Amino acid sequence: MVKNLSAVIITKNEETNIGRCLESIKDLVSEIVIVDSNSTDKTIEICKSYGCNISQIEWKGFGLAKKFAVDSASSDWVFSIDADEEVTPELAREIEVVMGNPKYNIYKIKRNSFFLGKKIKHCGWDNDYPKRLFNRKFGNFNYAIVHETIIINGERGTIEAPLNHFSYPTIKLHMEKMNLYSELGAEEYFNEGRKTTLISALLNGLFKFIKMYFIKLGFLDGVHGFILSVNSAYGIFLKYIKLWDKTLR
Repeated sequence: MVKNLSAVIITKNEETNIGRCLESIKDLVSEIVIVDSNSTDKTIEICKSYGCNISQIEWKGFGLAKKFAVDSASSDWVFSIDADEEVTPELAREIEVVMGNPKYNIYKIKRNSFFLGKKIKHCGWDNDYPKRLFNRKFGNFNYAIVHETIIINGERGTIEAPLNHFSYPTIKLHMEKMNLYSELGAEEYFNEGRKTTLISALLNGLFKFIKMYFIKLGFLDGVHGFILSVNSAYGIFLKYIKLWDKTLR
């Protein structure tokens, strides 16, 4: 276990994921902070069984929720992990080594993502290094409603041991998340004063498919790569069509 390292997780109805996530970090960190947005399933019950420090807040976007979680941690060093992620044994060992003598204030971690149960090796998902391990004395999450990020100046370290991401185990869940993310993305664009057209929405969706399936070699992931590319293109189209709809009101 790494002393003075807090794990922070935001949740909402994550009963199918949170147990796996917590099991993977229970012997790694000295504290687990859960910030929940009114879950109605067994999420809270599962978190309590792991002795987590639990707070509940009204949902106001990913950035604010994660920032609140970081501010609620008792340690300066924070490991931000999503409920649908899992720390591999290799990553746990590497974090222990890094935390023995940190050379940077923030570290990116290699992430392997799974779609419908299969590890995706292309589609742009193969070069995914989110910023997750950092010293909060030097920065925190921004206020973005969606696609939030950690803002810290200076060099970043890199950890190659993988974090597993079980993002979309079913088509139904993928569609639900795309609907949520497209709504949040459209709201963010609208608040920034952006506008779009139907043609632009179609072209953005088409380019997303071409980029993932052809440029990023998604076809090498077989049928999973095709479905992921089509669905992701639809998600981009949905975001822009929702933005277009907001500008009409």
